[in-house]
Amino acid sequence: MRVGTQFTGTLGPGQTGRWFTHSWPQEWHVVWYFIPTSPQSGAPQIEWETAVERASATAVTYWLTVKNISGAQINFEGRYAVLN
Repeated sequence: MRVGTQFTGTLGPGQTGRWFTHSWPQEWHVVWYFIPTSPQSGAPQIEWETAVERASATAVTYWLTVKNISGAQINFEGRYAVLN
């Protein structure tokens, strides 16, 4: 398994953002997850969704939507794990 950070971001309270990352090999099994880097105890801070576009016969584009569900600005990392 390979893991890494693809990007970092900032969202204001209640804000939603959308990012994309392209040219991933279609044969890779990639899992996306997001980790807040702004400490705030007592409640969840973010939620996310992943959508997939088959950009070509050999490449995939991932569309990543992240929502700040807290009442404060947050910073986060967009991370991935390649499982195969």
